[in-house]
Amino acid sequence: PHAQHPCTRPQLPAPGPQAITKSGLSHLAPPPPAPGAPCGESERQIRSTVDWSESATYGEHIWFETNVSGDFCYVGEQYCVAKMLQKSVSRRKCAACKIVVHTPCIEQLEKINFRCKPSFRESGSRNVREPTFVRHHWVHRRRQDGKCRHCGKGFQQKFAFHSKEIVAISCSWCKQAYHSKVSCFMLQQIEEPCSLGVHAAVVIPPTWILRARRPQNTLKASKKKKRASFKRKSSKKGPEEGRWRPFIIRPTPSPLMKPLLVFVNPKSGGNQGAKIIQSFLWYLNPRQVFDLSQGGPKEALEMYRKVHNLRILACGGDGTVGWILSTLDQLRLKPPPPVAILPLGTGNDLARTLNWGGGYTDEPVSKILSHVEEGNVVQLDRWDLRAEPNPEAGPEERDEGATDRLPLDVFNNYFSLGFDAHVTLEFHESREANPEKFNSRFRNKMFYAGTAFSDFLMGSSKDLAKHIRVVCDGTDLTPKIQDLKPQCIVFLNIPRYCAGTMPWGHPGEHHDFEPQRHDDGYLEVIGFTMTSLAALQVGGHGERLTQCREVVLTTSKAIPVQVDGEPCKLAASRIRIALRNQATMVQKAKRRSAAPLHSDQQPVPEQLRIQVSRVSMHDYEALHYDKEQLKEASVPLGTVVVPGDSDLELCRAHIERLQQEPDGAGAKSPTCQKLSPKWCFLDATTASRFYRIDRAQEHLNYVTEIAQDEIYILDPELLGASARPDLPTPTSPLPTSPCSPTPRNRQVFCAGEELIEAAKRNDFCKLQELHRAGGDLMHRDERSRTLLHHAVSTGSKEVVRYLLDHAPSEILDAVEENGETCLHQAAALGQRTICHYIVEAGASLMKTDQQGDTPRQRAEKAQDTELAAYLENRQHYQMIQREDQETAV
Repeated sequence: PHAQHPCTRPQLPAPGPQAITKSGLSHLAPPPPAPGAPCGESERQIRSTVDWSESATYGEHIWFETNVSGDFCYVGEQYCVAKMLQKSVSRRKCAACKIVVHTPCIEQLEKINFRCKPSFRESGSRNVREPTFVRHHWVHRRRQDGKCRHCGKGFQQKFAFHSKEIVAISCSWCKQAYHSKVSCFMLQQIEEPCSLGVHAAVVIPPTWILRARRPQNTLKASKKKKRASFKRKSSKKGPEEGRWRPFIIRPTPSPLMKPLLVFVNPKSGGNQGAKIIQSFLWYLNPRQVFDLSQGGPKEALEMYRKVHNLRILACGGDGTVGWILSTLDQLRLKPPPPVAILPLGTGNDLARTLNWGGGYTDEPVSKILSHVEEGNVVQLDRWDLRAEPNPEAGPEERDEGATDRLPLDVFNNYFSLGFDAHVTLEFHESREANPEKFNSRFRNKMFYAGTAFSDFLMGSSKDLAKHIRVVCDGTDLTPKIQDLKPQCIVFLNIPRYCAGTMPWGHPGEHHDFEPQRHDDGYLEVIGFTMTSLAALQVGGHGERLTQCREVVLTTSKAIPVQVDGEPCKLAASRIRIALRNQATMVQKAKRRSAAPLHSDQQPVPEQLRIQVSRVSMHDYEALHYDKEQLKEASVPLGTVVVPGDSDLELCRAHIERLQQEPDGAGAKSPTCQKLSPKWCFLDATTASRFYRIDRAQEHLNYVTEIAQDEIYILDPELLGASARPDLPTPTSPLPTSPCSPTPRNRQVFCAGEELIEAAKRNDFCKLQELHRAGGDLMHRDERSRTLLHHAVSTGSKEVVRYLLDHAPSEILDAVEENGETCLHQAAALGQRTICHYIVEAGASLMKTDQQGDTPRQRAEKAQDTELAAYLENRQHYQMIQREDQETAV
């Protein structure tokens, strides 16, 4: 064993003398240091990223701050600095092997000679070309899920969190785990080759990655000819291939392998990317996971260009995907690796088109890797944009703020001009001028709403048809466009647009045209009036103009345009759109492993009878890692009978009909709360915990995949049992009569009355003071009016903003005795700014009062036509809430 290369040596930690003795492994000496590694950890930097320089340390940990305060320091009591100092210090966790240590104790890991799982191997004269294999990286665990691979029994969990005892030994590569005793963990297993686990097909083994030695400057005279020959060859390859790199990739091709490169944009999706990176570092080789904020994808793609069957996972929004596709175009990799998507942005129309969903929620990374491996390879059309100044435009049409260049010269999703581009442009320009004013999602939405509203009133896009000429495949569409008088024209490549809408219409609705595809070499040209824009979010579509292979668009004045969300004001130009190439993508496939098979040997059951139970968001967030407790906290809704081969999309229709049944399984109790429109399915069978299923992916999952006898759904607007004021908690007595309140009830009642008075008087300081003292912002008066109702009636913008920022979202659609929401009141009073605030906070525009009026109809009755028009078109304004900054990358 001592003659073997350090890359293949096992890593057996020594967290403490007692633990080692208890495990029966105390006689094993730790492995020697890797060649070239520094002698002391104190000389190294505490790294949170992978080191690609020539001074990279073999087996270096990747540290992130953690708040795991209950877990013991991995170095053990003998070496723990924090225990010696007897004070609380910060802790860090290694993303690649998941050990936790105090920050000062990182240096002590060198004393116990414990390194992280190796991500590369050293190059040498003997072993550069020799086939090598990966050995296990064993780590002691005080907590471990699952069962022992040897005896099949579970690991002791009851007091493991506070226990010093080692309960398991697991491998950081393959995740196999054994009880920490000789009867389960045999000593000969230490030297066994590691299989790399269930995701071995996508993991890049560390044996493929070699640290190269920098060429020595000696023997120059004797090697001039060889160097000259090398220069001639490298000049043909280009500057990127010819220069020396600290690491070399030497793959061992296998038809069963689909090695994966993961690119993560950490700024996407509310900084979800930063957490996603840590999960991928645990499941994969850290040297196949790349942070796009550290330099972009080009270097990594260049390094791995010769890896056979390579696949790419782009974690970010559509702009991140476009960035990677453009880089692949530059490098001209043959064959180009297919790109899968983990959607972290806010629009994610390309991800929706390829079945990856509208956004990442909490699906286990392990399952995502399986989807990438099993996905189907498809083609995606990419379109060239060439713009040149229009020589026929007169000098009077010139605009000083216009540009002659488009922000991008290629698009994957869409190219548009008119109203939507103007609103997006206003937002981008204002944010660049005053970035400090756009640090809040709520404020950004307010700006979008105000800009869209003012643009609608000014009608800046009404004359769009007078200043453009559109020729598609030689056919002039200008007369048709002038008849339609659109305020926005979209050239669409994929079916989805603006966060999931379908502007071309659903399949089967466009009988005069061919079905829409993303790989047919055709663009769909769509015109939008303000009416069709407003209907887009509720299932409507635009005016279908044509499908074509080439477009020549001529503008006679400066017009706002946007390319995949990147806006600019383009001077009078002649724009040519033509097919550029086709990108290779990975489309998420419908899983059939758990579904009934259509065969004679295993017939499909005609019907499935499944119990439906609902889970609140409060209980889900508190208990989703404990499946048994979450099942106990769920509320039964009834039983549905669905076809045996139905997917979740069909099952949704059965569940939504469940509560419409007056009797039987669907009978509603007096306290039963109706399902909100935002409910989603929960997967309770394929992971160690519950996780949500994106609604856009319901057609990809069978009912039998996520349910056996019972199916669970999550309703984000349902209060949990512990949070519902109308249900007594197990530890509290039943509420007494309101006529004779207890002292505590009387105190709460008085505080609520003070809040109501503060809202009535527009006393913002008093309201804020009462809230900070524990006042309930959801308090109602005797007529069921909330604080927001009172703030709207007094026209207090400051109080309204405070309540929208701090009160639960339920306050938006809360109704008083006559069925009015706060938006009904604001519309009836003609309070335009307050209407903007409430709508942008997420209030429903479709709720009706007791007379059956919506807020728009209340504005019409108040004879405020401009406000009524705003409320009618607000569906469109919400669809352009694009704040993901993806294309700016």
